[in-house]
Parts: sequence; C-alpha cells; structure tokens
Amino acid sequence: MRSHYLLLAAALFWAGCGRDRQPAAKTAPEESAAAAPQQADTRQVIVAFGDSLTAGHGVDPGQSYPDCLQRELDRRGYAYRVVNAGISGDTTTGGLVRVSEVTGLRPVIVILELGANDGLRGIPVSASQANLDQIIAALKKGGAEVVLAGMTLPPNYGPDYIRSFERMFTALAAKYKLPLIPFVLAGVAGTTRYMQSDGLHPNAEGSRLVAATVMKTLEPLLAKR
Repeated sequence: MRSHYLLLAAALFWAGCGRDRQPAAKTAPEESAAAAPQQADTRQVIVAFGDSLTAGHGVDPGQSYPDCLQRELDRRGYAYRVVNAGISGDTTTGGLVRVSEVTGLRPVIVILELGANDGLRGIPVSASQANLDQIIAALKKGGAEVVLAGMTLPPNYGPDYIRSFERMFTALAAKYKLPLIPFVLAGVAGTTRYMQSDGLHPNAEGSRLVAATVMKTLEPLLAKR
C-alpha cells in the first residue's frame, strides 16, 4: 500500500477575436498550466513487516490484512498510513537484511510478523530468535514501537519444537516489553471458511479477521486524529 502521486495537466486557451472586445483581449498566446500535484501524505506511518501472511499471498489486491487494517483505521478516525512491507517466503534472516529499509520509512509503529517460514523449514529456534532479537533492536533504535505477532506450527513438527518456537515470541516480548499478539491467525487457521485451499494463508475474509486481531493489540498505541 504505497502513496502514488498523479500530475494532472490542463491546457487553458483563450482568444479575443471580435471588434467589440476590449483591446487587451485581442489575441493572447496559448497558455498551459499544470495543476499542482496532490498533497503529500503526511500521516504517521505504521509498517506491517512480515512474510506472505502480511504480503497478502493468494488474495486480490486490496485484500491483504494490512489493506483491511488501513480501512479499519480510517473508519475509526485514526490518521495513520499503513505500509505493507511483506514479502512472500521471507524468513527472519531475510527480515534482518531489509530492516534498514523499514526503519528508513520512519515508522512510529511496526507490526513484526516473521518466523513462520523459519519454523516450517525446521530452522533452529535459537537462530530465528537471534535474528528477531536484532530486528527488534534495530526497529526500536529507529524510534518505532514494535508489536510482535506470534505464530505456531502444525502438530507434525512435534511438541518440543512447537513449544520452543512459541516461547521464542513470548521471550522476546518480555525482554523488550513489547505488545504481543499471541497467535496472529487466531480464529482463522484451521477454518476452511477463512483459509485458502493451501491451508496456510487466509482468504479475503480471513484477512479481515487477522486485521481485527491485530487491531485489538494495536489500538491502545494509537492517537486519535
């Protein structure tokens, strides 16, 4: 969801051709004037920083959870601009590489949703946690409040790995005193009505529910317009 600026040009013509016109209105050269560009969006920025769940994999443009979140913010009268910094397939390693791009947007809040692809690939939790730790530190150093979006894994990954994976988010939230969304797909995952056929990504209706879940944790951090 980035802002685009559209330059609208209009040509203005006039000519005086009648004898009954005033001398000043005889014949003027053709003039053209460009309309002023649209005003820059000065709203404070919220960045949704994540993987395919944030990017909106498999849904139509405008139906990702950050899109739904923007509409909900607008509806409630909050003057923030949500920037979707989700990349499908991204891991915590990839997130660490591009964290400077996110801080460059000067966000006041970052919703950090990374780690699911690490877990699905069986990456050691210690490595994922170290990456997320560095990402959070960089975001906070850049002046952003961080909302951490927690995840879980399918049961076939085994109880020990799953518990360790889930504890990663609670431990980081405790260390940095972050607002934590325990499970960002709560009420969506495992429900065919809200999930795409791959069983991993929410559909458009599921995205609206994810946005509602995020909003519950996000709203206490927001200032009204």
